[in-house]
Amino acid sequence: MLGCAAGGAGASACESALMRQHLIAVLGAALILLASAMPRAAEAAHWQAVLVAGDTAQPVFDNASRAVAAWLVEHGVAEADIHRLAASAGRRDRAVEPATLRRVLGRIAALRSGPGDGCFIFITSHGGRGLGIYLSREDEMLSPKALARALAQGCAGVPTVVVVSGCYSGSFAQLPMAASNRIVLTAARADRSSFGCAADRTYTEYDACLLGSLAHATSWQTVFDETKDCVSRREHQLGETASLPQAAFGAAVRDLPLQF
Repeated sequence: MLGCAAGGAGASACESALMRQHLIAVLGAALILLASAMPRAAEAAHWQAVLVAGDTAQPVFDNASRAVAAWLVEHGVAEADIHRLAASAGRRDRAVEPATLRRVLGRIAALRSGPGDGCFIFITSHGGRGLGIYLSREDEMLSPKALARALAQGCAGVPTVVVVSGCYSGSFAQLPMAASNRIVLTAARADRSSFGCAADRTYTEYDACLLGSLAHATSWQTVFDETKDCVSRREHQLGETASLPQAAFGAAVRDLPLQF
């Protein structure tokens, strides 16, 4: 540190230099504190997934769940960490659990993630306006509030990506689902229907666009942007009313890379 002799113009210049040095040090410390307090893009080394096909009225939901499971395995997620639930689950297929409300919420709550973990939740089915996502196995509805509670238990504080594909699913991109550690992508606005649930289709339009984006995107923001644009193009081609897919990006995961 500088030292200043007493008296004279030289002393005043020296004191000014000391003040500048002190100010720079204070500002530097403040910037370091500010940077440490700002949310950063979280990353996870170990991911667990829960995939739900909620209805059997059309094959599109089971098809999408299987395709997402295959994509996760291709990207390094262990099969033991991928939990599939489906309305169509049979007694002989132990790899797939029945998609009842109790089992879906219980499976998510049981993830019990910790530091270094991440959660990926994919739910595809029909939706009810103001009600949530339909689980046909026992004629139940999965609400945003119930899903948020389960996530708070199983995925508290860890990077979490939730995809809810169904009519009126935009309610899942709002509170209480929105959280700093969560990215939520939905197929439609809360007051709009989605489309593509037909027996002759492989996937719904949203799920087809989502899977297409997952094949090459590098971030979840890119996945949302490309999926939304893809759905919009298809709606325009088919003359459908815009479904307006929604998203909520939490502050801590806003720049989360598409990496497993």
